[in-house]
Amino acid sequence: MKRFERLEQIRRMDPYKDSLEIYRLTAVYEFPWDFTRALELALYRTYAVPSIGRLLAETAELTDRTQRRYDDTALLLDAVVEHGFDGEEGRTAIRRINQMHGSYDISNEDMRYVLCTFVVVPKRWIDAYGWRRMSRHEIVASTVHYRTLGRHMGIKDLPATYEEFESCLDAYEQAHFGWDEGARRVSDATLDLMASWYPRPLAPLLRTSTLALLDDPLLRAFRYELPGKTTRAWVRRAVRARGRLVRLLPPRRAPHYARQNWEIKSYPDGYRVAELGTRPTPGLRGCPVRRAGTSEAASPE
Repeated sequence: MKRFERLEQIRRMDPYKDSLEIYRLTAVYEFPWDFTRALELALYRTYAVPSIGRLLAETAELTDRTQRRYDDTALLLDAVVEHGFDGEEGRTAIRRINQMHGSYDISNEDMRYVLCTFVVVPKRWIDAYGWRRMSRHEIVASTVHYRTLGRHMGIKDLPATYEEFESCLDAYEQAHFGWDEGARRVSDATLDLMASWYPRPLAPLLRTSTLALLDDPLLRAFRYELPGKTTRAWVRRAVRARGRLVRLLPPRRAPHYARQNWEIKSYPDGYRVAELGTRPTPGLRGCPVRRAGTSEAASPE
């Protein structure tokens, strides 16, 4: 297979009817490393919205059990990509996502914003650091994929196009990014987790490098010191260099799903999708006692 042969295959497909297959080819064959990094960053951005970051801090899941929650999130999203919306494992993953979210009072606007990050951040990351830019077919297919996920999650007023998702994300961040002490704790715990994957002496360098990849509004929301221009330039140049190197390599012949990432460490003996995620107890650790008549998140059934 030639380096751009899979892209040619994607361009022969229908980005609406074949959205899942195109998204799968893009995420697990063309850009598996980039999608992992981009989705990490997508979820990380959401902490800077105080209503989201504060809730995550109250549950303590991302501060006390950071690795487990990282793994569960990646594996649940991964199950939908690997098995599809109609596959048993994919349906189970969506059910677990809905059960967890249904335990909390989360606004539709916050849920929609989180979905926007899944659509927009990978595209922006790959355009900046990937071995090639995403094609229009891939952008449309990714948008359709997450619109479908959003419908299964019962999210209302979903944007229709990538451009609408992008506008929604930018406007929401401009209006809602802000300081919250609990959100900062969640952010610090996430940065510590990412550094823990590498030898301890590298931790300060890795933290600095990660912050150098973040934009100023995000850094200001967490009240981090802005990295210097030289540090930013070198870090971003290094990530772009990785993309240029990958461009010279043969295309991937086997899929690489998130469950194969070495950063996933909580399940050395395997896992069942139905057992992933939290099961919040009403009245404890940020989980409100749900009032009678309060609607639950949509079921994939």
